[in-house]
Amino acid sequence: MKSVILLLSLFLGMITAIPVGAQVGYSSPQGFEGVNIGAGLAIGLAAIGAGVAVGMAAAAGIGVLTERRDMFGTVLIFVAIGEGIVVYGLVFAVLMLFAHV
Repeated sequence: MKSVILLLSLFLGMITAIPVGAQVGYSSPQGFEGVNIGAGLAIGLAAIGAGVAVGMAAAAGIGVLTERRDMFGTVLIFVAIGEGIVVYGLVFAVLMLFAHV
């Protein structure tokens, strides 16, 4: 019974939030309509790429570390290089949002 009440309240909250969100207006400068979507895609796709890179590097690094403990620094650098992809995506998104050229 509690779950039915919870689902009903969530459904009613969504139903009331949709018209309110539709009335909110946003005006962007002429020629910059897709910048927000582009910035979101830059960060999102960079995060997906970094996740794949870190996953592969960490899996290979664990395999290396089981045999050779002295390679810890090298493995750590390879994993950190994969994380750098997100930083590049974030910088690109900030440039897109704030550098209206």
